[in-house]
Amino acid sequence: MGAATSSPAPASSAPVPSLTSVFVRLKLSLLRNGLRQSGGRTAAYVVSIVFGVLFAAGMLLAFVLVRGHENAGTVAILLTGVVALAWAVMPLFVPSGDETLDPSRLVMLPLLPAPLVRALLVASLVGVGPVLTLFLAFGAALSVAHGAAATLVAVLAVPLVTVTCVALSRAVAAANIRLLTSRKGRDLALLSGLVIAVGMQVVNFAAQRLSQPGGMDAVAPAAAVVGWLPPAAAIGAVDAAGEGAYAVAAVRLLLTAAALAGLVHWWRRSLVRLMVEPDGSTIGAAPDPGARGKDGTGFLGRLLPGGRTGAVMERSLRYMWRDPKTKAAWVTSLAIGLIVPLFNALQGAGSIYWACFASGMLGMLMYNQFGQDTSAFWMVAQTLSTPADAYAELRARALALLSVTLPFTVLVTVLTAAVLGDWGLLAEGLGLSFGLLGAMLGTGAVASALFPYSIPQDSGYKNVVPGQAGLAWISIFGGMLMAAVLCAPLIGAAVYFRVADHHSLLWLLLPAGTLYGALLVWAGLRLAAPRTANRLPEILAAVSKG
Repeated sequence: MGAATSSPAPASSAPVPSLTSVFVRLKLSLLRNGLRQSGGRTAAYVVSIVFGVLFAAGMLLAFVLVRGHENAGTVAILLTGVVALAWAVMPLFVPSGDETLDPSRLVMLPLLPAPLVRALLVASLVGVGPVLTLFLAFGAALSVAHGAAATLVAVLAVPLVTVTCVALSRAVAAANIRLLTSRKGRDLALLSGLVIAVGMQVVNFAAQRLSQPGGMDAVAPAAAVVGWLPPAAAIGAVDAAGEGAYAVAAVRLLLTAAALAGLVHWWRRSLVRLMVEPDGSTIGAAPDPGARGKDGTGFLGRLLPGGRTGAVMERSLRYMWRDPKTKAAWVTSLAIGLIVPLFNALQGAGSIYWACFASGMLGMLMYNQFGQDTSAFWMVAQTLSTPADAYAELRARALALLSVTLPFTVLVTVLTAAVLGDWGLLAEGLGLSFGLLGAMLGTGAVASALFPYSIPQDSGYKNVVPGQAGLAWISIFGGMLMAAVLCAPLIGAAVYFRVADHHSLLWLLLPAGTLYGALLVWAGLRLAAPRTANRLPEILAAVSKG
């Protein structure tokens, strides 16, 4: 007999875990491994949890206190709308805050879009942000839920608000992921500081308005509109159910559910497009025939003077537009320089002197001119063999700054005078602003030569490399103090004219401030030029450390 042949053992039929559970465990593993990388990251995460818990507890207490107030619905709906807006813009400014925000890492996996969206949505609910949003939605619903019907609607509305906010964030991130992972996306992330600064001014302005008598009545129309916009419409549904408007409550709940379905569909289409369409790395960019003229000179170059002055000005202006750090500094200075004077004027507590805030913010951009070039400054240093060369370099950089700061200063001063309703203040405000701007540019040129420091390019949140913080403080605050001292004659003249009741002579501050500011710029450049030429090795070593 032949040897008996044994049949192969049947394959084990182990249950295959669902994609959702795999992604949830993956999210927890990413979180756990990220916290193990450093003690600082762990401490930051623990601190964020503590502050999140305290904030959630405070908001819950506030919602409990306003429960039963006539404006409770207005507060709950508007705060829910603000939270949803924050979820929408968060991925645009913090694209690297969560590794699961980038679905392009999954394009090589054999995953179907529908299960992938479901798994990502559930995994996205794991984190401090969604839990905090859940508590805020619970507090908002608690403040307006009156009666059994409203309570039943709140049970549906609270998770619906949370899931809609998370889906909105992920849909926006998936639709813009190629932008967010590109250089322009990193530029956009650098502007998060600007959003925070502007948001603080808006919150301050809104808080002062709301604290005035009848302030809540002024925002009631806005709440009526936001109450029909998902996901705030879900909280509006709870409010409507508490007032007996059951049809309105049902419509608002259906609007939020429809919005959630639309966001999921948009998210799914973005994932499909991301997985099947080529990106810019595989498609050659078409040449732009209109970028340069027949002589090879760009449009910007044709507007500037010739020679070294025009070349340096064009280089500086292109840095302002293309370099992420320089662009972020410019946009922040322009925005805050405009917002602070106008908001103070709108609040009724401002004066024309607030227009000088714009000159101060923009004048600070003259400080550390060579540090902005980073290690590329060695190419510029090859052309600075004499004090005359250094003077031409610094003068052109100052002219590039003035090409933007001078008209912007005029704009801010004119708008401030218009809001204040007193055009007689315009000449005084312009004169003081021009004088301060000249003082900042002059002292900035000297500080750039004496106290240069390097700006790191590998971090979007650090502006000074380790070990040079003292140089930065001396350069900026020392220069600002000296600029204030140099502006003392103009300030003294303004005070004298007002105290002595010579208001008819205040217009003299405009020509005096213009001439005095130009003199300070010229003097600062003359003082900085020989020091720049003599200290080139030290400057090059200082700005190349990053």
